[in-house]
Amino acid sequence: MRVVLDTSVVASAFRSRHGASNALLRAAVAQRLEVLVTTSLFLEYEAILKRPEQRLASGLTMERIDHVLAGLAALCKPVEIHFRWRPQLADAADEMVLEAAVNGRADALATFNLRDFAGAAERFGLVVARPVAILRMLRS
Repeated sequence: MRVVLDTSVVASAFRSRHGASNALLRAAVAQRLEVLVTTSLFLEYEAILKRPEQRLASGLTMERIDHVLAGLAALCKPVEIHFRWRPQLADAADEMVLEAAVNGRADALATFNLRDFAGAAERFGLVVARPVAILRMLRS
C-alpha cells in the first residue's frame, strides 16, 4: 500500500510510541507500506518536529530528531510533482499533501483532517483516512 502521511500524523507518531500514527511508521520499517513524500512535504515534517513545543512533547533532542528523520527519509519513496492541482482545498498548507498523494498515485492519505480533504479525495479517487483506519486496511 502506498500512503502519504499528513504532517499531523508524523507529529503524532513522534509524540507517542503507542498510537496508530507510530504504528504506521513501524509498518513502513517492516515494509508493509510505502510512504510517499515530496521534498517540500518532508521539509515541513522537519520544521514541525523541531518546534520547541513538539520537542518537549516528544522528549527528543534535535540530534535524535535528525537521526530519526534520516531513517524516515531512507524509507520514503520520493515523489516528483508533475502537475499542480491547486486550489483544491480550503487550507492552502494542505495542498502539498494532496499533490504528493495524487502525483505519487497513493492508495491512501493518512490524516486526522478528514473533512478538509474529503471533497478533493473523491475527485481524485483517493482514500483519505485516519491512521487507525489505514492500519485496518493493512491487516485485511
